[in-house]
Amino acid sequence: MRIAVIADTHNRLPASLRPILAEADEIWHLGDICNTDVLRELKAIGPPVHAVRGNCDPRGLAPESLLLERAGHTFYLGHEPVSLVPAGSGFALHGHTHVPRDETIANVRHLNPGTVSKPNHGAPPSFAWLELHPGRPPVWEIVPVP
Repeated sequence: MRIAVIADTHNRLPASLRPILAEADEIWHLGDICNTDVLRELKAIGPPVHAVRGNCDPRGLAPESLLLERAGHTFYLGHEPVSLVPAGSGFALHGHTHVPRDETIANVRHLNPGTVSKPNHGAPPSFAWLELHPGRPPVWEIVPVP
């Protein structure tokens, strides 16, 4: 399974990213979508979309967090970085900082794809591929937005 993970679109989904996202089995958006138009655009691409609400999103746009199980792994999705995740979660995915991250703390791997629209601290616009295969550790790859 190949999941495209994006965050912090802030009303902007680059046209160059759309055909790439179409290749995903699923799309996970980690918040700060900012309006329903971008969420509608994402859903029109084709793969199922799972999104969480960011601090810039209107109430009701998406849930505050999600707990997803894929290929024998449990993923906690939220917008802001967290120090505690629900029991059994081996992965905490977040946006908010606009900076890519891959860091393991207390047996939880914290992952951030960066931002597709407003990079921070010199990082280029980016998203991530999360590749999952049963019985193998997930593969996380940060990819610059073309």
